Amino acid sequence: MRGTLKGSKGTRAILSVNALLIFAFLYAPIILLVAFSFSDNRNVGQWGGFTFDWYREFGENDALQDALWVSVKVAVWSTLISVVLGTLSALALERFSFRGKKVFDGLLYLPIIIPDVTMAVMMLLFFSEGLEIINNFFGWQWTKGFQTITISHVAFNISFVSVVVRARLEGMDQIHEEAAMDLYASRWRTFRYVTLPQIAPGVAGGALLAITISLDDVVVTQFSAGPGSTTLPVYVFGLIRRGVTPLINATSVIMLAISIALILISLLLQQSGGFRLRGRRSEPEST
Repeated sequence: MRGTLKGSKGTRAILSVNALLIFAFLYAPIILLVAFSFSDNRNVGQWGGFTFDWYREFGENDALQDALWVSVKVAVWSTLISVVLGTLSALALERFSFRGKKVFDGLLYLPIIIPDVTMAVMMLLFFSEGLEIINNFFGWQWTKGFQTITISHVAFNISFVSVVVRARLEGMDQIHEEAAMDLYASRWRTFRYVTLPQIAPGVAGGALLAITISLDDVVVTQFSAGPGSTTLPVYVFGLIRRGVTPLINATSVIMLAISIALILISLLLQQSGGFRLRGRRSEPEST
């Protein structure tokens, strides 16, 4: 017994140390980033006293503000479109059989598999040739900018949303959908009142993944952007070329805060949705 207790205590101690090392590896860079964003020294690796000057400079830098606003707009619109198309794609692959299903399934995973540079070159060629054809055919004057960045982000975000939603659909029992259709509910009403509430956590997870990837993307955005449509990651990448200052640290902390806020909002929405579903399920039982 004593040997077993000593062995269990030793195992717990090893696991605790291992956990601490993993947490330190994951969060130590973030802690250093936040700390040095308040440094009064222009050298990012040296502490020069506490100051808010770099955050004040961020607030007074019009170019940074414009880049942040472009990033938010692109992320929101690309996420909304990707969630709709990705959810529909997941439903088509999991609930229906059609000709070319395996081909469509394979093509849907391509944006996840291929390198970002390859995806960026594809988008560059598509917009270089495609926009010219569209402008000549319709008489428009479209140029690379906000719309092309949004389309590029939708092109790779659909795959990520579809994968997350499909994982949710695979683990969902179809008996409720079949019962609803047996009670003469249309496919739309079945999806709206039965399927969608059950896959809502997967849809929310896919949306969170899509908006995070969109806010973080540099390579594809740089190839598909045009004048006046610079996103915040691309602008930060340009700042690094001109010289690294704690302004980059402050900008990164703000982006980190936005990502954390999105995660918290997603968790709150999922919890509130779960409470509503549990409340609805308990009503018939109480009557």
